[in-house]
Amino acid sequence: MNKQEQTEFEKKVLDQFMSGKSLFGKEGAFAPMLKNVIEKALSAEMESHLDFQERGQGNKRNGKGKKTIKSSLGSFDIETPNDISGQFIR
Repeated sequence: MNKQEQTEFEKKVLDQFMSGKSLFGKEGAFAPMLKNVIEKALSAEMESHLDFQERGQGNKRNGKGKKTIKSSLGSFDIETPNDISGQFIR
């Protein structure tokens, strides 16, 4: 998150808080942060999955798919990494 995105995030949190709106849910200020954390965790897990042996067998990243996450914060879509062999289960 760069400085401008941080400032915009803080403004959205403050505006929602001051207006009495929920910070959670699909339109809440925290949803993009949760989405970002989940996507980064899946990307790191993919890196771990594609170790030297997997790459040696020709397996590598193969684009991204989409999944819908349903949580107590509401539902939102995330991008999930794919591998060529389809062994990376998300």
